[in-house]
Amino acid sequence: MQLLIVRHAVAEDREEFARTGRDDGERPLTRSGRRRMERGARGLRRVVPRIDVLATSPLVRAAQTAAIVARAYDGATRETVNELLPSGRYKDFLRWLRARHDARVVAAVGHEPYLSGLVTLLLTGKNDAPVIELKKGAACLLDFAGDVRPGKAVLRWALTPGQLRRLRR
Repeated sequence: MQLLIVRHAVAEDREEFARTGRDDGERPLTRSGRRRMERGARGLRRVVPRIDVLATSPLVRAAQTAAIVARAYDGATRETVNELLPSGRYKDFLRWLRARHDARVVAAVGHEPYLSGLVTLLLTGKNDAPVIELKKGAACLLDFAGDVRPGKAVLRWALTPGQLRRLRR
């Protein structure tokens, strides 16, 4: 199984949005964030031609990013996964992921610092200081030769948002 990790694109400013009185979970992508992610998703499709499962955190900025990715993959079906919330527990996400054992490529759209912690755990088997930091709109691809367990992933690549945009056709 391969796990494609994607951090949500650039969202509205946290402090400015807080002044609206709305919950931070409703904070949307900016217009620029959407446009850049659209180009980045086309680049993503060049390096990962197929996605079997597209999981997203339920927060608006992640769900909007996942919708952009889904369009780049000809309408891939999205699944809202609470385990991808910033407060999620890695063991719960791994349980969810293992249940998709028939999928060859699973994509997960979420938030920092959760995603960098998850990648670190999957690569090293430890929940130490992150070995990677994903910028908004960045992605990385992990490969599992066998069981999906901490310390068993291999990092195939990690690309910045700018690199993904440059890869688009």
